[in-house]
Amino acid sequence: MAPTQSVLWNTLIADVAATLLVFAASVLTHNSSIYDPYWSIAPPLIAIYWFVSIGSAELTPREWLAFSLVMLWALRLTFNCMRRWKSYDEQDFRYLDLKARFGRLYLLIDLFGIELYPTVLVFLGCIPLLAVAESGAPLGLLDGLAVAITFAAILLETVADEQMWAYRKTRTPGAPICTKGVWAYSQHPNYVGELLFWWGVWLFGVASGMSAPWMIVGALAMTLLFVFISVPMMVTRKRERYADYDALVEGIPVLFPRLFPRLF
Repeated sequence: MAPTQSVLWNTLIADVAATLLVFAASVLTHNSSIYDPYWSIAPPLIAIYWFVSIGSAELTPREWLAFSLVMLWALRLTFNCMRRWKSYDEQDFRYLDLKARFGRLYLLIDLFGIELYPTVLVFLGCIPLLAVAESGAPLGLLDGLAVAITFAAILLETVADEQMWAYRKTRTPGAPICTKGVWAYSQHPNYVGELLFWWGVWLFGVASGMSAPWMIVGALAMTLLFVFISVPMMVTRKRERYADYDALVEGIPVLFPRLFPRLF
């Protein structure tokens, strides 16, 4: 087995093993939300392991750029997740809905759908970083585009988080939905930023000379997850909570702003 393949499989095994430990903790505490921070912790650990194991003794400029942005993304997401999590009794409404729907089968839903499935998605999303680790090519225009898209994605997520945080402190019954700032251009600007981030990571792989077309599967799978699962679940939840939700967000695209084609 080639060194890169060995590192790839070792990482996947370690990633799955860590997920199983988190799953055990979630079962013991009856709280599947314990898994949520792992989504943000895994990518920088995977990145630095690959860069050190596969790359040269010292990180290349491309590796430093990619790792810095992945770390910045992880810090933002972890911080936002932890400040919203008030206690161990709090749990994502989607997990509670699934538990009520599937009853005793929820344990399998938790293991495969809530924990292992996202772990595999994140792992696939990180695979373009393998190309970054292997590449000896100098920085080029594609690297600049990758940096711009990835940083813009993190900035968009940060702005969306802060605007939502401020809104929740001052919202009134007459304005139950945030429609100010970036939230006036998309009902889920934080999800738009998340998708842009993973496409930015993919672009780092392209800039590194990534030739395997299957390496796009991570960013593509992330897109399908948010478009067809996460966003519809969030919209359904809001419609159940607010009878006039559609009127409150009238004219605001569900996901992609108007500068994108109206596909969704």
